[in-house]
Amino acid sequence: MRKMWVGAGVAVALGMGFVMLLVVGVYLVAGNLAGGAGGGAKRLAKGSVPAAYQPIVQKWGNLCPAINPALLAAQLYQESGFNPRAQSAAAAQGIAQFIPGTWATHGVDGDGDGDRDVWDPADAIPSAASYDCSLASYVKDVPGDPTENMLASYNAGAYAVIKYQGVPPYKETQNYVKVITTLEKSFAAPTGRVDPSEQAAGAIAYAQKKLGTPYLWGGNGTAEQGGRFDCSGLTKAAYESVGIELPRVANDQYNAGAHPGRDELLPGDLVFFSDDLTNSRTIRHVGIYVGGGYMIDAPRTGAVIRFDPIDTPDYFGATRVTEDGAKALPTTV
Repeated sequence: MRKMWVGAGVAVALGMGFVMLLVVGVYLVAGNLAGGAGGGAKRLAKGSVPAAYQPIVQKWGNLCPAINPALLAAQLYQESGFNPRAQSAAAAQGIAQFIPGTWATHGVDGDGDGDRDVWDPADAIPSAASYDCSLASYVKDVPGDPTENMLASYNAGAYAVIKYQGVPPYKETQNYVKVITTLEKSFAAPTGRVDPSEQAAGAIAYAQKKLGTPYLWGGNGTAEQGGRFDCSGLTKAAYESVGIELPRVANDQYNAGAHPGRDELLPGDLVFFSDDLTNSRTIRHVGIYVGGGYMIDAPRTGAVIRFDPIDTPDYFGATRVTEDGAKALPTTV
């Protein structure tokens, strides 16, 4: 829900034709910029890791060449959603989801306070990095990408990677490697242009058709709900209309792709808002950028889907949604 809103005159001023031009234009932009992503050293994207854990992830994510801070962040998000109290049905514990046997062998005293506590991120995050690096050392002589071999070892065991001389032909393991390396892009600050999404135009077109629809908290646009939406229900439905399945809530939608800067926004990017600009897990609102500093969003109870400005004090950042990025997100975090 937004705290700020503007009058109906904004929608009139922008006009429906303006948005349709953007829908066409985004395809042209996609064609002109494709292939523009750059490489380089990984650093964490703004707010992608909760502020309390960011220094630990940044430090320990550089423990060995096979990992980096964004990759370590992707693992923690996939395992627990950065929840230090997470516990699975298989007895995996803490922010890094160590099972007791693995913790007993690989847990480290990351903060130097004299104990190894699986529930303390100051120990568990360094332990996850240390474990990754241990696995990388076990398979260092295996051909192929060292990071992919390390991730495959994490999922299937180092023996399997050594046996098959690379990522083993197990569907689960191959998927795990793809998921983590894809999620890594969501936690890394871009080092160059972020490739545009061709599906963006379709998402805008869908949202445009919903202008004037009353807001409904928890609304997914179903017939039973009168076709009404809340903010993340609208963005989810818009991208679902072009074949991309997003998570239901805004703070998980933030991880569906790379994060362009404010001056790099393109129509179709998701734009996010929060009262805590250091932590993506606190995001509370999302809209679809349409250009000119405006988005289409479902703002709050009592309002309708409309155009709103994005340049407000609670603007958090943006995500350029990709199909692979959305597929990589865990179903529950």
